[in-house]
Amino acid sequence: MPCCSSDSCASSAVQGSSRFRRVLWIALAINAGMFVTEIAAGMLAGSAALQADALDFLADAANYAISLAVLGMNLRWRAGAAWVKGASMGVFGLWVLGTVVWHWLNGTVPHAPTMGLIGTLALVMNLVCLILLMAFRDGDANMRSVWICSRNDVIANMAVLLAALGVFGTGTGWPDFVVASLMSGLALQGAVLIMRDAGREWRSVRPATAGMPDLR
Repeated sequence: MPCCSSDSCASSAVQGSSRFRRVLWIALAINAGMFVTEIAAGMLAGSAALQADALDFLADAANYAISLAVLGMNLRWRAGAAWVKGASMGVFGLWVLGTVVWHWLNGTVPHAPTMGLIGTLALVMNLVCLILLMAFRDGDANMRSVWICSRNDVIANMAVLLAALGVFGTGTGWPDFVVASLMSGLALQGAVLIMRDAGREWRSVRPATAGMPDLR
């Protein structure tokens, strides 16, 4: 958290910098490309975990776009954007649970080699994003939400690789179902953290001045 309450504090200055904007554009391009790649591979492989991770890439791409849209706006706008991102993460978590149930009822057994290959590629791409965004992990709620999303992605990718090993070793879809369920729980936890921080920052700004432009 920044030590000052003004929109002109250091966190805002960093967020509005060309460096942060450039990093967000790179992360947006990576996540959009990986969504297309992973959703196709997940459908071909019959993997709930890959499909869940693909939708996570899509959600992150949308989140980065929102972050770019609110750059330079006051704290109340940025907090509102972070709250929306947290809510979308929560919806994603619930969707993943539904996907797990569907695959379980249909007895799907994923293709483990495809899971391993695409999971490794996704892990590498998310590590790149995580390293790029590491410098902004201690900013306001909007910046922290970006960091939390990237951190969760790396954890999820590692879990997908473990699921691929489990499917390969057991010949069943249970490892895939378990990992997808864990990814859902991680998304729901991240949603709570982001929405809590965003709500606190939203309340910290006086409504009477929240919509006025910062002329300083």
